[in-house]
Amino acid sequence: MMTNTAIPEIKTSNTVFHSTTPSTTLASNAASASDLSAIPFYQPHDDEIDMFHFARINHLPLLLKGPTGCGKTRFVEHAAEQINRPLYTVSCHDDLSAADLIGRHLIDSSGTYWQDGPMTKAVREGGICYLDEIIEARKDTTVLLHSLTDHRRELYIERTGEVIKAHKDFMLIISYNPSYQSVLKGLKPSTRQRFVSLNFDYPSVDNEIEIITSETGIAPEKAKQLVAIATDLRRLTDIDIKAAASTRLLIYAAKMIQSGCPIHKAYQYCIVEPLTDEPETIKALNRVVHAYC
Repeated sequence: MMTNTAIPEIKTSNTVFHSTTPSTTLASNAASASDLSAIPFYQPHDDEIDMFHFARINHLPLLLKGPTGCGKTRFVEHAAEQINRPLYTVSCHDDLSAADLIGRHLIDSSGTYWQDGPMTKAVREGGICYLDEIIEARKDTTVLLHSLTDHRRELYIERTGEVIKAHKDFMLIISYNPSYQSVLKGLKPSTRQRFVSLNFDYPSVDNEIEIITSETGIAPEKAKQLVAIATDLRRLTDIDIKAAASTRLLIYAAKMIQSGCPIHKAYQYCIVEPLTDEPETIKALNRVVHAYC
């Protein structure tokens, strides 16, 4: 059975990369039955797990699109553990540079040396490189993906002149929230069409209840009430909020309730307040939530 290990942080510039590497080597890439307890819990919404494996065996990159907090990152973590491959997660932002992904020269007491970035590590090791919220990255950074997402499957490191052929198990996964896309921020068609694309949404009522109870241990009837609140909030059309109540927020609320927090306060500070800063909108959301208190 895999043992839980701390997740080291690789800090470069303003970016923090989380590197998750399975702690044991299995005879094959598939996790055995005895390792299932080490795999992060994930409740499938549809056929996304099957599609992940089809993309993987055909060496195809994957694009995940869906609202915030619907399970995209957990899906990637689950899949990486399931096939026992190292996972390098990069949270994209405006200042993310090519060097942050590929690597850079550093200096220590013995002189200058090259340090691979998270993408280069994944390419060499046969890991999964997951670029979360890819549309937040600069356009000149996303261009780097092109040679890794077609028949070449190679990475060119300009500063060293090295061309790395991707390990056979290397996989590139990117994600974004379509509601954040705009004229200034979005994937070019030439980039989008290099990926197998999976659409994510919030789970069905029964699935969401199961997710919340599995993640937090809260009683099913309380989880059912949380899902009912979220469902009502997601149906609102006359209130200006940028994102709906996510499954992540419901899990936060459930954890607070499980630890003894009063239910009405968990609803207020874990569901309502994170959705907006506008006083009138908060009042409108509270009218929905208070109906369940």
